[in-house]
Amino acid sequence: MNISFLEKDLEELKASGLYRSLKEVGSSQSREIILNGKRVLNFCSNNYLGLADDERIKQAAIKSIQEDGFGSGASRLVCGTMRAHTKLEEKLAHFKKTQAALLFSSGYMANTGIISALVGREDVVFSDKLNHASIVDGIILSRAKFFRYAHNDMQSLERALKGAGNFKKRLIVTDTVFSMDGDRANLPEIVHLARRYEAMVMVDEAHAFGVLGENGSGLVEQEGLGGKIDVQMGTFSKAAGCFGAYVCGSKILCEYLINHSRSFIYTTALPPSLASAASVAIDIIEQDKLRRQKVLDNAQYLRDGLKRKGFDTLESTTPIIPIVFKTPQKALEASQYLFQQGIFVQAIRPPTVPVNTARLRVTVMATHTREDLDLFLDRICRI
Repeated sequence: MNISFLEKDLEELKASGLYRSLKEVGSSQSREIILNGKRVLNFCSNNYLGLADDERIKQAAIKSIQEDGFGSGASRLVCGTMRAHTKLEEKLAHFKKTQAALLFSSGYMANTGIISALVGREDVVFSDKLNHASIVDGIILSRAKFFRYAHNDMQSLERALKGAGNFKKRLIVTDTVFSMDGDRANLPEIVHLARRYEAMVMVDEAHAFGVLGENGSGLVEQEGLGGKIDVQMGTFSKAAGCFGAYVCGSKILCEYLINHSRSFIYTTALPPSLASAASVAIDIIEQDKLRRQKVLDNAQYLRDGLKRKGFDTLESTTPIIPIVFKTPQKALEASQYLFQQGIFVQAIRPPTVPVNTARLRVTVMATHTREDLDLFLDRICRI
């Protein structure tokens, strides 16, 4: 096989500042990590509540392994559905105030599996331009007609809805918290437009789950729209500090996905220990309001400090705080400088973000101290 084209592509990525490589973490995920052998403050993890190394979650996983073993042995529809899975689904439905819930192995598999099962060639999907790549891939797999509306622009969405023509089914899909910009979707207006134009609504709560809402279940809860969203998807890999994903909605929705979602049907079930850990994480999220408030307070403190120093943080209102440097090279230089200063924050470059919006994607955790935040502000201002 001639692999010269692979080498050429990698050289072009390096020359343009878009080359990516892996960095090894030699510790548990927390506010401090050991990265490539160096201890640094971690400002780029989605571990918003600091639960990834929480002792209660670790013990839940250990207990499950001792009682249930590790592997689930088969897909859910064969013999892989274990009590830990059904218990978590019951807890999720209660937590999200829906009729039912269904587990998926990852957020990517959930989005691709849900969307491609719900819509097809005779249908149309309206997707925010900054939606996660897994949403985009799910739409492509579905082969539905695809309209991308301008980010958080409800006039753009309505124009698309008006001009789309006749389709069998219509689906509006959006992140509730956008993973690179840290802003929130205008859910009330999306629901309003969906009703006017007879469309279903699907939301991805990955970065809102565990952080927003009175009980921490997400932006849907915070906006009081629980009964008006058709499909609520989310993950356990961020604020919950675990792994896996879910969809919440009606019993009919979950039954339909069990029978039609290929990424659910044709994959081995989550290890029961992961489901048991996630179940404990939900308890912590619901009960520990101070932890949830701490991450929001930390984010506001850091965001205010950055704005006073003249940094562009876009429209962030969550623990995700972008610092825009425009060019990939400048974002890389900033990331490398901070690493030298004992702070790790990753440079995010196209195609993950649009051209000319390369940035540092700063994420704040509940476990960060005020001293950590002040150190970050001091060091970023030296660039």
